[in-house]
Amino acid sequence: MPVLLFGGIRIATPDGETETLPTRKTAQVLGALALPGEKGLAREALAESVWPDRSEAQAKSSLRQALTAIRKALPSILDGFVLEADLESVRLAGPAELIDARLFESLADSDAPDDRVRAATLYAGDLLDNVQLSPPLDNLVISLREQYRRRALTLVEILSEDKVPIDGSRAACLALADRLLATDPAAEEAHRAVMRIRIAEGQPNAARRQLERCTEAVAQAFGTGPEEKTTALLDLSDMSEPPVEVKAPAVSATMVAPPEQLRSAPSVVVMPFDDLGAGQDDFFADGVVEEITAALSRIRDFFVIARQSAFTYKGRFVDAREVGRDLGVRYAVEGTVRRGGERVRINVQLIETETGTQLWSDRFEGDTTDIFDLQDRIASHVAGAINPSIRASEIELSKRTPPENLQAYDFVLRAFPHFWAHRKKDNQIALELFEKALERDPEYGLALALKAWCHAQQACYLWADDPGRERANAIAIADKAALHVHDNATALTAIGAAYSITTADYDLAKSFIDRSLTLDPNNAWGWMRAGWLKSLFHRSDGADECFERAKALSPFDPFMFNIYFGQAAAAAHKHDFATAIELTEKGLRAGPGVTWAYRMLANFHGRAGDKQKSTEALAQFMHYYPGVTMAKMLQGLPPGVVLNDPEYWEGIRKAGIPES
Repeated sequence: MPVLLFGGIRIATPDGETETLPTRKTAQVLGALALPGEKGLAREALAESVWPDRSEAQAKSSLRQALTAIRKALPSILDGFVLEADLESVRLAGPAELIDARLFESLADSDAPDDRVRAATLYAGDLLDNVQLSPPLDNLVISLREQYRRRALTLVEILSEDKVPIDGSRAACLALADRLLATDPAAEEAHRAVMRIRIAEGQPNAARRQLERCTEAVAQAFGTGPEEKTTALLDLSDMSEPPVEVKAPAVSATMVAPPEQLRSAPSVVVMPFDDLGAGQDDFFADGVVEEITAALSRIRDFFVIARQSAFTYKGRFVDAREVGRDLGVRYAVEGTVRRGGERVRINVQLIETETGTQLWSDRFEGDTTDIFDLQDRIASHVAGAINPSIRASEIELSKRTPPENLQAYDFVLRAFPHFWAHRKKDNQIALELFEKALERDPEYGLALALKAWCHAQQACYLWADDPGRERANAIAIADKAALHVHDNATALTAIGAAYSITTADYDLAKSFIDRSLTLDPNNAWGWMRAGWLKSLFHRSDGADECFERAKALSPFDPFMFNIYFGQAAAAAHKHDFATAIELTEKGLRAGPGVTWAYRMLANFHGRAGDKQKSTEALAQFMHYYPGVTMAKMLQGLPPGVVLNDPEYWEGIRKAGIPES
């Protein structure tokens, strides 16, 4: 299917690769034309919608250029389509079944079960989601987006109600429900679909947990409870009729399997905190627990038990291992609250429930005169610290898992230490592990996103013979990952980071990093990449604040060396080369073996006027990168640096790297 509009916009070639058009605006024009098909659009309205900030003449000229680019691309990427235009209108004529949104319409309305399953697999996300549209064009798309979403919600319920499901229908239904809930957690149709399938599979407890998630999401969104037909579904679990036998679905290229990483992701519960002050701090302690639960819920690397379930333990002494067995969770957050006058002290710890081992603990103190600010601050620090603690524990657990039992999630965990190392050999190992994860789950968004970042590093740090090809690989994989990451903050950060060092599109990279921080404001890596984004595009105002936020959230972060390098780049933009040199050397000490940073050191010494130290640093760089040339550097260095920071580029040249 060449034109894919759900979850973004991309063009798929016959061999499954992703083709890109010259500019985002050209892609927007193609997307706008693909929706009405042969009905076409008014030429003037299309130009004004895509380029509202330009004069009429400029907008028309830009549209002509975009149409020329599309015509040029048509023979190789959209065989069977013809772009027709006259003075009044423009239309994309071709088979409707080659455009996912139009095919979805016909399949979703079909009475054939196979067609409905195929329709579910087509809906990869909301129409043109994650595409930055101009306000006029976005207004045109909003109503269409909602129409398709309503069709998808109807479809997910129809699939879940099938009494004799065909192979793959339940898998497709669960995957569609997951995508719909990622966009709207309060979508009851999707919750009901999951509940029906869990009941049919003989998993009433899983259905109850889904109802808990639904109840919490609906309450948060609308301040009310779920509809009666949602709560009534659990009555089905008491039926005397045995559950429908579930056959393992056959895997095929046209079927979407339920994301494996969701089945194996770690789970955590935030227990009610113990009040050591004779009950006077109950309201405060409960508020802290709610804030921590909410903060952790934004982190999609693990599943957080609803607070309603956790609060059933309030006022009881219970062992963490018992909680683990009762709720089926791997980790529990426990805490105590003690007040003295207007001061409050909170101790928090993270427990591994199988063994009762304490993995992390910390103490927080503050003034209760501003209770809500204190609750927010504690929740932010706890969430920022618990995420890496759980991940480190999961990495150790994955190392003990027999190879034959490894799932996609386990391979990603095993890749993390290599991913963080920023070294050529480790980067290659991480790539191989991500590839193994994708063999098990080809649409695993996190693995795709992290793989894109690894390819971007291959180019930026000159770890490949052909940096240009690595850049192209990174962009193509990031484009694919963008269709599958939904609301995973780590994956969104990786996509934004990959775009930031392989493209000159600041807004594109920023949109993913901003979204990751909106979802998880305690994501230290997101704040670091936000600082780097500003530095790479010579917009260093605010970069230091981003880097400092990252350090505060994760004082022992494995990427700490790269935070120092980012701060060094920001200092160099202000011509504070002494600070830039000091921070680069600090980063080299924090990350032994991160040899690419010697090029920064050579640059900064040279621009500071110390030719001898610049030569020494360059000799170190050339030792690790023999044969490097300016031509190869041009292929590998981030386009944002090349285009926006001529002083840095000239500093590299003056350091003494040969031209070719």
